[in-house]
Amino acid sequence: MSKQGMMKEQTLLSPVATTVIGPQEVALMALVLVPAVWILCLSFSRKRRRRRKLMRAINHPDWFPWPDHYEHILRENIPLASELSERQQRRLRSLILFFIKDKRFEACGGLEGITDTMRVVIAAHACLLLLNHHHDCFPNLRSILVYPSRYFADDENGDRQERLGESWGTGSVVLAWDSTLNDAWNPDDGLNVAIHEFAHQLDQATGGADGLPSLRHTGNRVAGWARVLGGAYDNFLDKVDRGRPSSIDDYGATDPAEFFAVATETFFEKPDQLRREYPSLYEELTVFYAVDLAES
Repeated sequence: MSKQGMMKEQTLLSPVATTVIGPQEVALMALVLVPAVWILCLSFSRKRRRRRKLMRAINHPDWFPWPDHYEHILRENIPLASELSERQQRRLRSLILFFIKDKRFEACGGLEGITDTMRVVIAAHACLLLLNHHHDCFPNLRSILVYPSRYFADDENGDRQERLGESWGTGSVVLAWDSTLNDAWNPDDGLNVAIHEFAHQLDQATGGADGLPSLRHTGNRVAGWARVLGGAYDNFLDKVDRGRPSSIDDYGATDPAEFFAVATETFFEKPDQLRREYPSLYEELTVFYAVDLAES
């Protein structure tokens, strides 16, 4: 046995010293632990109340009146909404109202303020991803940071980059408003920065962004999801390497997380093309998002 092994054996076999905890130490521990447990219970209670409020909004839309000017904004700026069934449109309106009430919108980069058009357009894109009623309404997302146009931010290497949007796992989505609105007005080009970033939020809700969002209660299964999206991703990488065309934008070749986000853009904006090119991927996303926009 090595000297290190002997030392380890002696340590394991040596009598363990005991420490007597007195009343003062017990009182101090209670002062630390009781508030911590209370905070955890309060946080859990708030999440439960928030979930119940969301369910009321979805199942009882009359409890949350839908403003007439919101309807005008939705019809004028979100053509995708008109392609949903009546039931899905009612659900979308309820989710939009909850999203606007639940999230904080912040004007950045010289933007003078947040308008109702901004709120409804951004919320509508986010909530298109939540039509599957088992999804929570982005529980980790707290704020939407809105810039008037393209902005600059540092990447992980400290280099300045021009950006249209980004999603933070710490609870924020950043969007350039002019790009968000332009993408809304062009619902069939396969590019939608808001849908892209909120897809990342779904992915990040389970921890790191890896292309595997929470599948709980969606009807999807992890093994099937991994097989279908993994196979589509490998096929897509091969197409990009060979310079072959695809309905999915080349940016999806960056990594599995970006593939999921870009595929989601394509699913909502080019459903027919995606179904023809990747029928299994389209079907998997149809189950996940509980919507089928492809023509029969």
